[in-house]
Amino acid sequence: MAAAVGGPGRGPGIAVIIPAKDEARRIGATVHAARGLPGADLVVVVDDGSADATAEVARDAGARVLRHGRNRGKGAAMQSGAEAVRLLEEGREGGRPHRHLLFLDADLGATASAAAPLIGPVAAGEADMSIALFPATRLRLGGHGFVVRLAREGIRRATEWEPEQPLSGQRCITREAFRSALPLAPGFGVETGLTIDVLRGGGRVVEVEVPMEHRATGTDLRAQLHRARQFADVGRALAARGIGAALRRGAVSVSRKIKQDRAKSP
Repeated sequence: MAAAVGGPGRGPGIAVIIPAKDEARRIGATVHAARGLPGADLVVVVDDGSADATAEVARDAGARVLRHGRNRGKGAAMQSGAEAVRLLEEGREGGRPHRHLLFLDADLGATASAAAPLIGPVAAGEADMSIALFPATRLRLGGHGFVVRLAREGIRRATEWEPEQPLSGQRCITREAFRSALPLAPGFGVETGLTIDVLRGGGRVVEVEVPMEHRATGTDLRAQLHRARQFADVGRALAARGIGAALRRGAVSVSRKIKQDRAKSP
């Protein structure tokens, strides 16, 4: 029987957790949209060392806000958010089960309202974790970025399952599956590590297409440095899980791409 979502004495409900750093311009719209999702009766924003008004804007939009005094990375922010939910649930009335967790990126804005399809498979007991596929990203990139390739190949080698968008941060997960993956991989390796750990723990993972879109990563120096940090974090997550072969293949791919870019430079 499908599990109900929301309502006193019924299903566990949904806690939305949004890691955020310097997202004052978009976090308000993201929180407003997340609060309207079915079964979402709690929205927690983890301000991961922002230098702007992210925390204040999120609080004004109706979120519970937890602040890191310094930037600790996405994995730490997600873990802090989940722990905050657990503490808020202590003494919960009616003996309701722990909420499922829905992780959303802070820069989704109003498109966060389209995350509902991620909740369905988890709430119905058909999956332990659902991962969002962004149609726009599929059309624009085709999943061929070198960091995506590294994560995808590493997950395939570790679990024999090949995701289309392994770095997607939009995920709904049961509390049991989340606990099985602790501690989370640090930084931007968190999605790769989470997928591997849930699957290795016997969990069921599905990808679900959702009409959401976040701010596109550019091609300037800042964007390239971001991708380099992603690559390093994904590599560390794979290495920690014994996936050395995928890491070596990814390193060769990156080296080849850097040489090609240099050759094209004037």
